Amino acid sequence: MKEHKIILTGTMGAGKTTAIGVVSETPPIVTDVVNNDRSVDKALTTVGFDYGQLTLDNGDRIRLFGTPGQQRFRFVWQAVSKGALGLIILTDNSRPDPLADLAIYLNGFAQELTTLPCVVGVGRTETHAQPDLQDYSNALERAGHLFPVLAVDVRERSDVVLLIDVLLAQLEADLGSV
Repeated sequence: MKEHKIILTGTMGAGKTTAIGVVSETPPIVTDVVNNDRSVDKALTTVGFDYGQLTLDNGDRIRLFGTPGQQRFRFVWQAVSKGALGLIILTDNSRPDPLADLAIYLNGFAQELTTLPCVVGVGRTETHAQPDLQDYSNALERAGHLFPVLAVDVRERSDVVLLIDVLLAQLEADLGSV
């Protein structure tokens, strides 16, 4: 059995804690505290990292780590990303400028993204259709990245599993080309 580490990152409220909770086989460990950032209507926010785990059909275990969304916790992003297999960036399409939000995480994980596979999950597209998935792909291309972009509902286990599967498929493709 192998163990793999996957990081979930994105803005506060994008659904990192929820995503981990819907797929984790064990009760997730969360580091939520009362939110004092009044710019976001959310009762609790992550200040350390969230953790959950998922066992694949082949017996391998995925360890999921969710970062805090606020940039002031960037030091946590770097610490948690050590030894990661890949990165999932979650965005919230209902925010004022989700493409600018995406850029924050592309910049914040710039070093890691030179070697790690990544997938972008876009939430709340059913209520906020713009920017569309092509807009995200275009933004990634302008930033020098070619990552899959998927519309997701992080409350749906199948959507979160799909993000993980797409990330793992990238890794397998990269290993096959070596």
